[in-house]
Amino acid sequence: MSNNCSEQNRMLKDISIIDFTLVELTQYLDTHPFDTQAMEYFNHYARIKNQMMQDFACRYYPLTTDTSTDRKEWNWVLSPMPWENVNDPYPLADSTPNGSCNNNSGRGGYR
Repeated sequence: MSNNCSEQNRMLKDISIIDFTLVELTQYLDTHPFDTQAMEYFNHYARIKNQMMQDFACRYYPLTTDTSTDRKEWNWVLSPMPWENVNDPYPLADSTPNGSCNNNSGRGGYR
């Protein structure tokens, strides 16, 4: 497997970890709306997730329409859908069955 696939999968896994954290913080804040420390944590992780999503969109493809960088044409529909790699039961694992990854990396490089 190429380094590009493992990097892409690592980034997706990291985004999902931050997203899980935000869901948990949201549930906590629903019952503790005046906890300022929890709100600071939420804002901190929301900024991190936003940056991670932007980084991923620049490097691979947008995960949500609001992270799309399209200016002249709507390329959002060219991004792979979660179910497109149906042969891989663990899409965030370090390897895929066919050794490739769903990647619309025709975009400019990041870094």
